[in-house]
Amino acid sequence: MREAPVINDVTFSDTINSGLDQVAKIISSGSSAPGTILNLCNDEFIRQFEKADMIISKGQGNYEGLSEVDRPVFFLLKAKCKVIASHLQVLEDDIILKASNYKSKTSIR
Repeated sequence: MREAPVINDVTFSDTINSGLDQVAKIISSGSSAPGTILNLCNDEFIRQFEKADMIISKGQGNYEGLSEVDRPVFFLLKAKCKVIASHLQVLEDDIILKASNYKSKTSIR
């Protein structure tokens, strides 16, 4: 979650109104980028990211920012452009669930 919505992001109040806070800890990435770019994220986000057993990443922007991270990430996205579709070896507009190429636990900073 971001401090403020970027493009079509969910806001903090949206997460509370949906009840998501009843089953998950809601934290901000600290970044206003339209994807998760780890070197722009706050320390709390990085700590949670590093200690997570598994990460579910939604959206093409997050795929662009996290696809090279050596962590167990599952990407759920729609391939909205030819570049990403080609990178994923799928058709443009395909909806994808892809596991990362996780190799080992390494620091992300």
